[in-house]
Amino acid sequence: MDPKAHHFSDISDLLIMLDLPAPSHPLIALVNYDRMVMDLSDAGSWFVLDFYKITFKRTFNGSVKYGPGSYDFKEGGMAFISPGQIVQKTADRGDYEGFALYFHPNLLRGHSLAEKIHQYGFFSYAVSEALFLSKNEKATMNQLFQAMAVELEERIDQFSEEVIISQLELLLNHSNRSYHRQFMTRKNAHHDLIGRMNTWLDEHFDNALLNGLPSPQDIAAHLQVSQRYLSDMLKTLTGKTTQEHIHLRLIEKAKTLLSNKSLTTAEIAYQLGFEHPQSFNKLFKQKTNLSPLEFRKAFNDT
Repeated sequence: MDPKAHHFSDISDLLIMLDLPAPSHPLIALVNYDRMVMDLSDAGSWFVLDFYKITFKRTFNGSVKYGPGSYDFKEGGMAFISPGQIVQKTADRGDYEGFALYFHPNLLRGHSLAEKIHQYGFFSYAVSEALFLSKNEKATMNQLFQAMAVELEERIDQFSEEVIISQLELLLNHSNRSYHRQFMTRKNAHHDLIGRMNTWLDEHFDNALLNGLPSPQDIAAHLQVSQRYLSDMLKTLTGKTTQEHIHLRLIEKAKTLLSNKSLTTAEIAYQLGFEHPQSFNKLFKQKTNLSPLEFRKAFNDT
């Protein structure tokens, strides 16, 4: 963490710093940038928030970094930040457009959303992996934010919390749907990502004796995407997680090595990065229904 980062555990304190009115509900606030002019005198400052933040921009100007590449997408988009992440106050006034929704984890206590919030993987995506909205999606999101604004500004009563949480869950479900659409409509870019992942895995297993077994974190770092984004994208397009893709490439490499009689199964296990041959044998049997020796015998008998 940056030692100079400002830490906010309370939404009200953040709004005071932003020179905004106190929220009508202490655990949730919706900032409408269209109604304010941001003070950018402290641009470049870093902040750590102990609460969630959802940003909705009606327009993006120019090219936006997205995963390994950049895309021009001017219909608008969203970004999601979970508690504990570090964010920076930028100097670009174009960034302060649309809405910013802040809500504290304590808002969800006692509600089913408290357990489900972790299922929305996009809170773990990098900001560069933003959700880019189509025209229709943007209109839907705008309506949802406007409805939340009305509830927070005009209707705080004994029913407000249930209504607000219902609206929040609806917003998250629409975001989930839009991300799924994004994975599907940007197949070319994502298939290139999958191709680079498989190439890296093959090269890694060629030198696994020195490198050890690869992890999902290793792959995500190499591809310069967040681990959760990569896993969700793979699950949507292939039906398999990052770990399952690692096992697929490992088993294919193992089959190639097992066809070579000069190597024992223990030597193959070490060459693939396993510390213990028993772990390799167990995984191979789990994935193929054959032990390494049974596979070798069946291969040699054909």
